[in-house]
Amino acid sequence: MIDRPEELEEFTPYLMNRIMARYNKGVESALKEVGVSVAQMRALAVLAEGGPCTINELSVLTVIKQSTLSRTLDAMETAGLILRAAQDGDNRYRMISLTVAGEAAYRAAWPAMLDMRDTMLRSLDAGERDHFNKTLLRIFYDIRHHDF
Repeated sequence: MIDRPEELEEFTPYLMNRIMARYNKGVESALKEVGVSVAQMRALAVLAEGGPCTINELSVLTVIKQSTLSRTLDAMETAGLILRAAQDGDNRYRMISLTVAGEAAYRAAWPAMLDMRDTMLRSLDAGERDHFNKTLLRIFYDIRHHDF
């Protein structure tokens, strides 16, 4: 039980969630200028950096529920940012990949992501940023449920 309000800020998952909510809110307006949402940018980044994948893989890597991601991908496909192609001729399994327009949208939006990251980590020097990222990766590998 929390006895004082400050204790909630000492609860790491709460603090991490607040930080990411502020990051996403901050980057949201910059992404609107490029014409993509935060969810679309997550998908664009995963596809641009990791290559084609299935919706199941993309759901895990973007941290977006599959039903929400499916609607996001519908909009992205309509906008010409992605292609969904049957895998091995089986229409139940589709590989999702970027189009040239999707790659261009990713390249246009990525600077906003970097700027917001730098804003978020402004008080850390390069060594602290590196240590912080390595610590987060250790936590991530301990808690993840998938091999990717």
